[in-house]
Amino acid sequence: MTLDLILRDARPMDRPSDAPTVDIGVANGQISAIEPDLGDGAEVIEAGGRLVSPGLIESHIHLDKSRILDRCPAGTKGTMDHMERISEVKHHFTVEDVHNRAGQTIEDCLLHGTMHMRTHVEVDPNGGLRGFEAITQLADEYRWAIDLDICVFAQEGWSNVPEVDANIVSALKSGAPVVGGAPKFDPDPEWQIRRIFELAQEYDVDVDIHLDTGLASDHLDVLLVCDLADEIGWGGRVAVGHGSRYSSLAPNKLADLGQRLAGSGVATTVLPTTDLYVVGRDMDRAVPRGVADANALIDQGANCCLSTNNVLNPFTPYGDGSLMRMANLYANIVQRGTDRELEQCFEMLSVRPAKLLGREGYAVAVGTPADLVVWDATSMVEAVATIAPALFGFKRGRRSFTREVPVLHRP
Repeated sequence: MTLDLILRDARPMDRPSDAPTVDIGVANGQISAIEPDLGDGAEVIEAGGRLVSPGLIESHIHLDKSRILDRCPAGTKGTMDHMERISEVKHHFTVEDVHNRAGQTIEDCLLHGTMHMRTHVEVDPNGGLRGFEAITQLADEYRWAIDLDICVFAQEGWSNVPEVDANIVSALKSGAPVVGGAPKFDPDPEWQIRRIFELAQEYDVDVDIHLDTGLASDHLDVLLVCDLADEIGWGGRVAVGHGSRYSSLAPNKLADLGQRLAGSGVATTVLPTTDLYVVGRDMDRAVPRGVADANALIDQGANCCLSTNNVLNPFTPYGDGSLMRMANLYANIVQRGTDRELEQCFEMLSVRPAKLLGREGYAVAVGTPADLVVWDATSMVEAVATIAPALFGFKRGRRSFTREVPVLHRP
């Protein structure tokens, strides 16, 4: 068989860093061989002993409201009106506007090794379905580089806004594969959660809910989510994002939660930058971090992921699309640094969100899609610890980006 691509002298992510390197051969968009000295191919890339992984996965991002600081600046220290600031400008969002801003954010993510993405899209009446239309267009336009899933949800309330239900149903009928919500901002949070599961069952779609933000841990909405997942048999198809309240749980209570999540098949996506920026903004000293310890949940069998959430808006007024930077930040916040803990951080950008999204064949293995990234590191541990840059990306065997290795010019 003629190989379309060979990654020479590579270290697949599931092999020890001290194991011999191999060549990865690609044909017809799939990995067709992994062994030493594969010979020649139409294109040969020298990996130089570097780590090779499947493309990373953004499991929770908001493309539609990214890059809006020019019209909606971040609040000063201590302010808590980030949602209101965005709400005031959403009626100005047009399909073209969302398309242009979201496209820039997608391209940033691509250049940092992301090849799968779930984006939440707001359909509140002040934004309507314009964001959904724009992101649907982008999913088709960027299919050459990324697989994009859309979760439709209401940010500003649902039970008290009849138009929201109509918009969400319309998007689901148009093919949106995921339904979610933000119960915290609904006057009847339990009604919203139950309505989400009703629609998920009716339209046979997955669930992904913004949940348990803040610090108080005396009440957790995720327990109802677990109950409903059990009730309708949706285990493995449900995720919750944020979970900053879990950072306030005592270790034994956090372990109990991890077991409950694992038993119900409910995944958690931790969003370090937004939760670190938003939680405790009303405090002027000893501000809590508000970032859930996903490693502790994983130790109890739960599936957990790390993701970006917001980019350049009042919820998070920075961001460059780098998931590796997100993993490094998270590890610092929750004070995880052993080799196994850092490997788990890498897995929370890769194999774990693949499970959340129901992606089959997510591995550097013969017969799997050739969605591959070469990192300027020799192991998962080194990649997270050093925020290693992605040097090459290949989507279904076709090169999708290149980043040159920096070179010092000594005197």
